[in-house]
Amino acid sequence: MEDEDRIEEASSNNSLRGTGSSDRRWVDGSEVDSETPPFSEIRDRDYSFGNLRRRLMKKPKRADSLDVEAMEIAGAHGHNLKELSLLGTLGIAFQTLGVVYGDMGTSPLYVFTDVFSKVPIRSEIDVLGALSLVIYTIAVIPLAKYVFVVLKANDNGEGGTFALYSLICRYAKVNKLPNQQPADEQISSFRLKLPTPELERALGIKDALETKGYLKTLLLLLVLMGTSMIIGDGILTPAMSVMSAMSGLQGEVEGFGTNALVISSIVILVALFSIQRFGTGKVGFLFAPVLALWFFSLGGIGIYNLLKYDITVIRALNPFYIVLFFKNNSKQAWSALGGCVLCITGAEAMFADLGHFSVRSIQMAFTCVVFPCLLLAYMGQAAYLTKHPEASARIFYDSVPESLFWPVFVIATLAAMIASQAMISATFSCVKQAMALGCFPRLKIIHTSKKRMGQIYIPVINWFLMIMCILVVSIFRSTTHIANAYGIAEVGVMMVSTVLVTLVMLLIWQTNLFLALCFPLLFGSVETIYLLAVLTKILEGGWVPLVFATFFLTVMYIWNYGSVLKYQSEVRERISIDFMRELGSTLGTIRIPGIGLLYNELVQGIPSIFGQFLLTLPAIHSTIIFVCIKYVPVPVVPQEERFLFRRVCPKDYHMFRCIARYGYKDVRKEDSRVFEQLLIESLEKFLRCEAIEDALESTVNDFDPDRVSVTSDTYTDDLMVPLINRAKRSEPEQELDSEVLPSSSVGSSMEEDPALEYELAALREATDSGLTYLLAHGDVRAKKNSIFVKKLVINYFYAFLRRNCRAGAANLTVPHMNILQAGMTYMV
Repeated sequence: MEDEDRIEEASSNNSLRGTGSSDRRWVDGSEVDSETPPFSEIRDRDYSFGNLRRRLMKKPKRADSLDVEAMEIAGAHGHNLKELSLLGTLGIAFQTLGVVYGDMGTSPLYVFTDVFSKVPIRSEIDVLGALSLVIYTIAVIPLAKYVFVVLKANDNGEGGTFALYSLICRYAKVNKLPNQQPADEQISSFRLKLPTPELERALGIKDALETKGYLKTLLLLLVLMGTSMIIGDGILTPAMSVMSAMSGLQGEVEGFGTNALVISSIVILVALFSIQRFGTGKVGFLFAPVLALWFFSLGGIGIYNLLKYDITVIRALNPFYIVLFFKNNSKQAWSALGGCVLCITGAEAMFADLGHFSVRSIQMAFTCVVFPCLLLAYMGQAAYLTKHPEASARIFYDSVPESLFWPVFVIATLAAMIASQAMISATFSCVKQAMALGCFPRLKIIHTSKKRMGQIYIPVINWFLMIMCILVVSIFRSTTHIANAYGIAEVGVMMVSTVLVTLVMLLIWQTNLFLALCFPLLFGSVETIYLLAVLTKILEGGWVPLVFATFFLTVMYIWNYGSVLKYQSEVRERISIDFMRELGSTLGTIRIPGIGLLYNELVQGIPSIFGQFLLTLPAIHSTIIFVCIKYVPVPVVPQEERFLFRRVCPKDYHMFRCIARYGYKDVRKEDSRVFEQLLIESLEKFLRCEAIEDALESTVNDFDPDRVSVTSDTYTDDLMVPLINRAKRSEPEQELDSEVLPSSSVGSSMEEDPALEYELAALREATDSGLTYLLAHGDVRAKKNSIFVKKLVINYFYAFLRRNCRAGAANLTVPHMNILQAGMTYMV
């Protein structure tokens, strides 16, 4: 059922979403793949007109009237979780147990079972060696790498491979969709805080990434590969965790065979995916108490087994036992590494799920609860195995005291369901980020909480994961075969993170070269060893995650490739200013009162689709506004920095461009009637600010006749700065201004400006006549002389994705009586 806190986000390409009814709909334009060559920002950005200019251009706090986003979402523009009190952080840390650490927490169910299925226990050296491997694997990867390093490489509170990619894109122009602009760098969340001065090494890396196209493609493929493996992990994790928990009944309930195991696992999986629509927050608070009880049960049972059987297994803290383990078992020990890596499955969720929580809460939960409880659990199982080596096949349930079997089984089953939650949530986050950066087809996204904007639910992905999980369980019918496939995706994601974090350290953090290289040498070496070990199991089930990853990698790259070609074609075919001048202010047709909102992807120039409207319609509106929804590589764009306005063509054309900049975690809420009202108010503010700018420049030039004025022509495509509400300047500033300005103030001159009054009057007349939404639909086809592969990709695969993703007028909630739509085919 739909909760009142739920926020539905339906991506749509270059379209406004409003509603004509009282039902309000939350939407996101994350599918917008707008990319342009950078267009010039206003050229007096450095305010060369002296102190007067600097004071007038100072950006005060204000509420941008054009911001129709849901600002009632607490902390939408800033990771408010970072500023929580200690008590609040403890509460969030408790919640992370139910979302982030479920996968890693259930690993004691199957790690030693899988390890000792490859290596028979001949002596206590085998047990201590395997325990030492597990201990140092957890200490090196989740603790040392993720808790202390990777979590700090977040993108303003957002984690995952795409968050790392967005960091790199902001520092070097490596995005395949080249939509970076000088104005974007003025966004407060865009600026990077470099810990050291710029080094020649960082500049060299930046130049190499920007100038060599194959490096851009390689970096994008690396990011897409990591995201694909996370999605693949979201399929294998639920299957493995649930089946491992339910397998405990096979040795306890008579007649509970493989068929019963498969059926019961499928029932639990269906229930798990069915509750995802209630949201991460509700699921987290529901699951957190269960996981807390599970971790404390692991720790308690571990302590019990240590004291009862063999407390001397703590000798495994000596890594020399790892050497003895390999010396005694050689090739079998190498195969056992594939089982050992299962103890860190879910570690990537610590970073991928960061947007749902905070760095401090995740660090606190792992170091204070998860890490010590897991160590005690594995030590307790090792102690039991030293006395009962024959119990390795059911080590977890056999090591549980008999009187506690059923309570622990119930908790283990619930914990297995929760284990799946970590990767499901991580999958949702990664898909959302990929859509916002133009690397995934547009899907319906539902925000399940008004308080935490990172908590989302994607129905299509949710049901796809469920179907794939059911197929995996039905086909493999054994945790052993699923375990063979399980580790490949996890290690692959970790290696991608290692490469990207290393690049962030060299390029952005500008860490000491020795320390920056130690990171990939230490963690990359460990992960490479594990990857080689798990790749030996490809024929035994390891091919499954590779198939899933290849499928999603292909889909994402085709979407990105087609989007880039489409935009490049739109840029080439845009209408020139010279042609518009030839048409004159009437645009070669009849101008009737009204406002036309033409949605398009271009942030510079006039889209060619506008020519189609001029040819098709018998008349055009007296005021035209080109609206571009653009996503920049930051999580959120502050409200006061959201919108940019500029004038297109001379003043008598009454044509403007509005660029709405959003981060990949931003949500848009647009009610058509409210939007129209705020749009007009914002445009009026822009016109007044523009008139003040012109008057100010004229006044300053009068004071200094020798000064060379470097200003843009009024009808060029130069970008105007975000709207400035000068009425909110402080009184001291106004007093200072009065000492410099001439006796006739700029404000009074504005009231007497006939050009401004005429333009405002024309705008009001157009407003009274109503607004019309001019929607563009662009199709892409490969040229006849294109190679066969390009024709296949563009004409069939990319076209299929566009037809089946959420796009077009079917998704619009604007008043249907006010829509005009034109289509155009681009040959690429």
